[in-house]
Amino acid sequence: MKTNFTLAAALAAATPLAALDLASRYQAEPHLSPSPRTDAERARIAGAVAPATDFSAPEPFEDLPAGAATVRARSDDEAFSQHSAGLSFEQELEFKLGNGLFKKIWVFSPASTKASDGLGPLYNARSCQRCHLKDGRGHVPEQPDYASTSMFLRVSIPGPVPPELQEITDYIGTAPDPQYGRQLQDFSAPGVAPEYRLRVEYEEFEVALSGGETTTLRRPSYTAASLGYGPLAEGAMLSPRVAPPMIGLGLLEAIPATDILAHADENDADDDGISGRANLVWSREFGQIMLGRFGLKAGSPTVHEQSAGAFSGDIGISTPLFPAHAGECTDLQTACQTAPHGGSDSRETEIDQPNMDLVTFYSRNLGVPARRNSDDPQVLRGKQVFYNSGCASCHVPKYVTHRLEDRPEQSFQLIWPYSDLLLHDMGEGLADNRPEARATGREWRTAPLWGVGLTQQVSPRATYLHDGRARTLLEAVLWHGGEAEAAKTRVVELPPQDRAALISFLESL
Repeated sequence: MKTNFTLAAALAAATPLAALDLASRYQAEPHLSPSPRTDAERARIAGAVAPATDFSAPEPFEDLPAGAATVRARSDDEAFSQHSAGLSFEQELEFKLGNGLFKKIWVFSPASTKASDGLGPLYNARSCQRCHLKDGRGHVPEQPDYASTSMFLRVSIPGPVPPELQEITDYIGTAPDPQYGRQLQDFSAPGVAPEYRLRVEYEEFEVALSGGETTTLRRPSYTAASLGYGPLAEGAMLSPRVAPPMIGLGLLEAIPATDILAHADENDADDDGISGRANLVWSREFGQIMLGRFGLKAGSPTVHEQSAGAFSGDIGISTPLFPAHAGECTDLQTACQTAPHGGSDSRETEIDQPNMDLVTFYSRNLGVPARRNSDDPQVLRGKQVFYNSGCASCHVPKYVTHRLEDRPEQSFQLIWPYSDLLLHDMGEGLADNRPEARATGREWRTAPLWGVGLTQQVSPRATYLHDGRARTLLEAVLWHGGEAEAAKTRVVELPPQDRAALISFLESL
């Protein structure tokens, strides 16, 4: 794991004064009010998060991936829908109110249900829950109608770097498609044409594994069919996205930025082929550059900003942070811009800040289920294979969160998300060729693995990776390339019993 070379050091070496100023800005965490760590705490934390060396038994507290916030592992499809353990009675009420808003079915304006109108006019889903099915992963559209409310295409074209981000020398400028914006929506209000219909086709091919085993992967291709507003702009870049699971987000937000950056190794100083990079993004909420943590390319800095952006782009609901009543409609989509909306003199945005705060609280506090079978010999062997194959270089197992007086449910917890939250080049096979902030078209944020073994229990149609191409965990591993090519090759060459043990370990998370 990376501990000897930080992004801050890389920037400082390139342009000392600007980089040092920049580092102090993006390591700031204005959404948190952490207490400083003492020397004794830092020493204690270093011991707690040290990589495993003994695989004969589980590590202390390994069965509690979210620390004291861990919830019991249910055996039904509600496994991702429990509130974090340790909430007060009042917080449980907040969580339930937020859950109601997360599940709320929005309707078109004008409507008699004034608190629920404002849907669209262009949208991908009518509620948050219809993308994040049972608070878990979405699924890919199925033939022949390709209908899906939990997958869409992002779109952008090359563009200038905004002035406030020009000090980030490798920031990649993009702009919305002039006609379609930054996201394609496949549903619309009456009198407004939908933007497109997503079509997905697969080419299957066989991969040989050691021991005479084989498996079949499927290579997807995506088409923005039935475009409702003419062709996409020249140079338009499309990126497929399946809705990710919602568990543990508040704990990821509470990881100190310095601990995330400690794993960055932009120039691969230790020459191990792994060079994680932080995404740096502009926060609308705080008006400054911040470390990106959320989204498939770490394009959003906080749970609140990610949630507000989804209301605008996915459902077409205006929020105080994204106040456009027409959501993602562009100026060229006149029918969309002039369609009725849910704003009024008494209701400036279609969802107000107190209700956004409830949704944010809910999103922060969806509980992470306890581990299963962590002491099973097969699982322990698989954990050793996970480490020996190099998977833990990016899927960093554990952290200790900030001490947070105002968020006791996320405060000072030993957590096991299995992610460094950094960007990695995943090779041409997984490339979407669409940049986002510092992330290139080949880079993705390391996906957290906690709860991954319950994915298909929560939603039987759910699949894996950013676009759902992988039907099994083994397929997901075999799509790894780029910085993960060597680890993937080790898995291919494993004895079959060790490869099976690795999957058993992943299924236990």
